[in-house]
Amino acid sequence: MENKQYKILLYYCYAEIEDTEAYREEHHLFCIENNIMGRIIISPEGLNGTVSGLKEDCEKYMAYIHSDPRFAKTEFKIDTHDSHAFAKIHVRVKPEIVHSSLRHLDPNIKTGKHLEPEEFKALKDQDDVVILDVRSNYEHELGRFKNALTLDIENFRDFPEKVKELEHLKNKKVLTYCTGGIKCEKASAFLLEQGFKDVYQLHGGIIKYGLEAGGEDFEGKCYVFDNRIAVEVNKVNPKIISTCHICGTESDRMVNCANPSCNEHLPICEKCGWEMDGACSVACKEHPEKRPYNGTGYYQKNTNGYNPFKGLLRRQDKDKVKQSIHEQKDTGVRTDHQS
Repeated sequence: MENKQYKILLYYCYAEIEDTEAYREEHHLFCIENNIMGRIIISPEGLNGTVSGLKEDCEKYMAYIHSDPRFAKTEFKIDTHDSHAFAKIHVRVKPEIVHSSLRHLDPNIKTGKHLEPEEFKALKDQDDVVILDVRSNYEHELGRFKNALTLDIENFRDFPEKVKELEHLKNKKVLTYCTGGIKCEKASAFLLEQGFKDVYQLHGGIIKYGLEAGGEDFEGKCYVFDNRIAVEVNKVNPKIISTCHICGTESDRMVNCANPSCNEHLPICEKCGWEMDGACSVACKEHPEKRPYNGTGYYQKNTNGYNPFKGLLRRQDKDKVKQSIHEQKDTGVRTDHQS
């Protein structure tokens, strides 16, 4: 019987945040105090995060999010794990919760029709339907829905330009999908803006489809942005569609190249992974900055000067002052803080 003690939470919420820096600090400190690890983006348009923690800590975290009226509608995709899926906590302020170059679009005002997993499953094979993967190359090359249309994009911000290639599909039913649903919110909104008539999105993305609909017809694995790198989705008719970048054998084992200057995301089988010491080429293997390979192919992102304890000392100082005032009041000592 499975008895995994940790949860991994994937979520997003489009909601206005006025003072992003203040909320970043509050949110960040809550994570520290409750041993939540992961990556969270705070922006004027909302929240986007993937975090991990013990089950009880994750329950507190979800309650914390839902207690804020701005984020009460947040839906969490929940998976279980035997350890933290992250080594650190990063809570950053950015202009968008997913870099899209589509800041003018507000999914709360207009977006594609949400399909629950079973609805998506029932609709996806109809003759007048096109299934559109809005993720990057390295993601859909590892795994995608059977018969899905993929786009040659390195980053989601390239999506608007690629839509020009889809003009002939404007009168079709277009079903968009991504990992957790967030990219589809703006991708489907942009398609509607460009004159597409009938646009849908898989609510909760591939992850929710796997959890609630068995993952049927999703071929390969789903790339995820934590130390698992790739996860199984299909429990009905699984199939490997990717091959090892080095030897060409069938492999769905995803690796980030050990050379940080390259850092390509590629399928590399375990044998080649060890032989190449985690690198995708001889040049990368011999690169002077190559990272040590431990067999996973996952490397913690560079913090770029990010201080995970920013604001914590300030709060501790405030708490010390409050405690000092309280103690001095109890002893009848007058302080400069008293009027």
